[in-house]
Amino acid sequence: TLTNLIKPYEPNMLRYLKDDGYTVVWAGLRGDTFAPGVTEASTSFAGFVEPPTSQIGQFTRERDVLWNLYYDGRRPDDVHLDFDEATIRTAISVLDDPPPEPWCLFVPLFFPHPPFQVEDPWYSQHDPANMPTPTGLGSGPKPAFQAILRDRYGSDAVTPEQWAEISRTYYGMVSRVDHQLGRLRDAVDAAGKTPNTAWMFFTDHGEYLGDRGLTEKWPSGLDNCLLHNPLIVSTPGGPTNASFDGFVELMDLMPTVLDLAGVSPKHTHYARSLLPVLAGDTKSHREAAFSEGGFNPADADQFETVLKGRYAIKTATQQDHPEAVAKAISVRTSDWTYIYRQTEQDELYSRTNDPHELHNVAGEQPAVVAEHRDQLLDWLVETGDVIRWEKDARFPKIEPGWR
Repeated sequence: TLTNLIKPYEPNMLRYLKDDGYTVVWAGLRGDTFAPGVTEASTSFAGFVEPPTSQIGQFTRERDVLWNLYYDGRRPDDVHLDFDEATIRTAISVLDDPPPEPWCLFVPLFFPHPPFQVEDPWYSQHDPANMPTPTGLGSGPKPAFQAILRDRYGSDAVTPEQWAEISRTYYGMVSRVDHQLGRLRDAVDAAGKTPNTAWMFFTDHGEYLGDRGLTEKWPSGLDNCLLHNPLIVSTPGGPTNASFDGFVELMDLMPTVLDLAGVSPKHTHYARSLLPVLAGDTKSHREAAFSEGGFNPADADQFETVLKGRYAIKTATQQDHPEAVAKAISVRTSDWTYIYRQTEQDELYSRTNDPHELHNVAGEQPAVVAEHRDQLLDWLVETGDVIRWEKDARFPKIEPGWR
């Protein structure tokens, strides 16, 4: 949840690196990853060299349907020392006087997260006429949250031109990130560290951006536009201009980084290193990708809670319709996407005939549904629990009697 974070007793990749002698630098400050004390234990430096002077989202429009959909558009063209810019300047400052080797530099940026706003030249870099048309509502049974949110946001009234304007702003935010990462790459070059630096660029989630008549994301949303995310990896001596279209899960980054660093994990996990893929093995990484999200409807006190501002509609919907944010799990294979929902109907999509996953054919393919439901069950049993490697002493000495 938003308020149950990685605990001090739980393993994490940055802590592994630091404990093995890496100088771990976290450029910027994020409060939504580690529980108290874990950032200090997992990093050598965390924070800003030059803190932000403006807030992302501070330049807002008057409330209307586009405001509901997190759109602000072009913001003033002054230099914006916001979270991302302050983070990039911090990373570059660190590289001006590189820390002791080996080092790991973690640079988490905010863009292109809602609200959608960006200054020129990036706002004007993309022509609204060239934006892709959002995918439609589809057919067959669909999860209830989609219709509920369209009604509450008023998004059925949004015109194609308005969707294109939202998209061009989002694309401009992406271009700003590209520019900032280019500056970071130049700083690595200037520091003379390019020959022995590995890069990994990844995102945590996608964006509806008009698909299904929605923007942003949803805790139990398992649509392809949310889960099919970019991953770019560059390693010294690795392949050049190569692509891999097989299944990768985001957690695969951890064993990949640890393999590159020569660090062994000390806990049971189900991630798989990507080094064999980078070495040319594109056949045996994964046969399927699993994703899960949502809440137990009985845990309404753990739902996302924002009582005012742009996220008020989203969080109020969770409280008003807990069944619409209930747990869901998906499995994607080469031919099918199957989604199991705790309180709603199954979903099944042909990945070959329906790449945007619009047409739910679960009712027409009972054998395929049964096969993939069994696959989900096998996965849940395999990964449902782990035994901690650190053993407790049995029969510890205790003081008997009343306390």
